[in-house]
Amino acid sequence: MSKSQKTEYSAETEAEHLNKTSDSSTPSLSRCWWCGNDPLYIQYHDDEWGRPVHDDRKLFEMLILEGAQAGLSWITILRRREGYRTVFDNFDPVVNAAYTDEDLAAKLKDERIIRNRLKVFSVRSNAIAFLKIVETYGSFDAFIWQFTGGKTIVNALKSPDDVIVTSPESDAMSKALKKSGFKFIGSTICYAYMQAVGMVNDHLVDCHCYTTINHLI
Repeated sequence: MSKSQKTEYSAETEAEHLNKTSDSSTPSLSRCWWCGNDPLYIQYHDDEWGRPVHDDRKLFEMLILEGAQAGLSWITILRRREGYRTVFDNFDPVVNAAYTDEDLAAKLKDERIIRNRLKVFSVRSNAIAFLKIVETYGSFDAFIWQFTGGKTIVNALKSPDDVIVTSPESDAMSKALKKSGFKFIGSTICYAYMQAVGMVNDHLVDCHCYTTINHLI
């Protein structure tokens, strides 16, 4: 969850942000405030956000998408995710690393993605850096999870006011990724990434996903 998401919904009451439901069949489910009433956002919250990810392709995809979010809301990227997958060859880092300038220039014209030149061209440089890390560590999973000691950090957040947007772990991750050649990978982006791929469990304690995820780790 980004800093902008925290600010956007900070005016909601405790009752409002703990009682979002995807449909009438699940009226008792409590959710984090930030997914609101959007069905796509609710599905992402319930089925993906905060669940530990160890698949390298998925970890790479989320790294690119979190970078694409910079300056925007996550729902903006989520609504374009299928377009991103198509445009960027399902985030195959080998294919992405081989893109030419002409390939990337052509992708800048595609309305299915955010057409920001620096972000689009960063897909190639990030893929190259990703592959170098895989070569060194055996997998990106082994590299990235070292920043939380291979475990999910459980923050037991009681309200939106408890949410942080960076941490010592995200600071260290950002520094290491930048050193490796990654772009759009500041500490705030890294922390949002950690939340998304389950390196931290930042669901509110009253959210039904909080306990579910704790049972997975």
